[in-house]
Amino acid sequence: MKLYFAGLAAAFLLAGCDAGSDQAEPTAPASPVEAPPEVPVMGREVAILAIGDSLFTGYGLEEGQSYPAMLEAALRARGINARMTNAGVSGDTTGGGLDRLAFTLGSLDPAPDLVIVSLGGNDMLRGIAPEQTRANLDVLLADLKQRKIPVLLLGMLAAPNLGQDYGKAFNAIYPGLANKHGATLVPFFLQPLMDRPDLVQEDRVHPTKAGIEAMVAATVGKVAGTLPEE
Repeated sequence: MKLYFAGLAAAFLLAGCDAGSDQAEPTAPASPVEAPPEVPVMGREVAILAIGDSLFTGYGLEEGQSYPAMLEAALRARGINARMTNAGVSGDTTGGGLDRLAFTLGSLDPAPDLVIVSLGGNDMLRGIAPEQTRANLDVLLADLKQRKIPVLLLGMLAAPNLGQDYGKAFNAIYPGLANKHGATLVPFFLQPLMDRPDLVQEDRVHPTKAGIEAMVAATVGKVAGTLPEE
């Protein structure tokens, strides 16, 4: 796992900063996820904002195969009338996400019922000090808390080759801030891909369609549980 994660980190450093949409999609294996029986979509529309990096943009995949798009489909299959807004930007850092948060929220009407945050991987791969990453996410989460918008925070872990000190400081960011701001935490968003090269594209970084399905399957329950009750 350590060797694979180190390779994953090195490739993400190269690809995450300029993730174009013209990369050919590798042949994906059969989906490891069995879709639950669909139930009728009911209730008012639930608006969800996904703000993150290339793990949200659907890099290397066809339209409709990004994590937010497939999460929306999974929620609707559970009968939840979900509408996702995908505010993923390839190569984005916590600083970039923080800079565009107010504008993104201001462009939405109504305000989202839930915000899903996946930021910090590019900070780590660029060697940005964990203290700065923590500070950016702290302000971002505090803003959402002040607006009374629930948050699902998708955590990241530092690559082992960055050293124990960096890893200890970086890995503590997500659980610490989730606890501070009352956010729901997914400890490691990429966990379903670990030791599963068949779920990762040829760049050894970004998930295949089947990889996205596995990530959705691992998180959809927490997403549904974090939505405010009607």
